[in-house]
Amino acid sequence: MTKLSKTLVAAGAFVIATAAFAQASWEFKSGMAYVYGGPGRMSAMAMASTEKNHESMMKNAKKVPENTVFFMDNGSLFYTSGRLDPTGNFYVN
Repeated sequence: MTKLSKTLVAAGAFVIATAAFAQASWEFKSGMAYVYGGPGRMSAMAMASTEKNHESMMKNAKKVPENTVFFMDNGSLFYTSGRLDPTGNFYVN
């Protein structure tokens, strides 16, 4: 995977609480897997398109609810329910 690809995937996986990024939108593509491998380690790859693979992935999958905020703190990835205003302030729904 190219450095540019990794950069784009990392940008799409994290919501950064700043005005510059709060209004940006990211598109996750069907058929692609995005993997958080720990601090600074993101990867993306095409998933095998077989029915068996799809069933295996969906067996334990959970839908991410709307208004889920992802963020980093001390090198760990977290998520919470809420929203960010245009200035980056967090509000609980």
